[in-house]
Amino acid sequence: MESQFDKKQHLRERLEFIHFYSKWVKSVPNEVWSKQQAEFIDSLFDNAKNFKLSAEKYLKSIRR
Repeated sequence: MESQFDKKQHLRERLEFIHFYSKWVKSVPNEVWSKQQAEFIDSLFDNAKNFKLSAEKYLKSIRR
């Protein structure tokens, strides 16, 4: 059974999140917001170190 993907609903949800997050960013001190962003970015870099494919192999696989 295939699930139906509702593009309009997906777009509405994404826009709702953007509005929610932008209100949050405006409502908290810059130190709180920037600290969370730094932690998030650092976690992306840490996670990238554990990626099983080299950059070359990854790029080769997505070119196919």
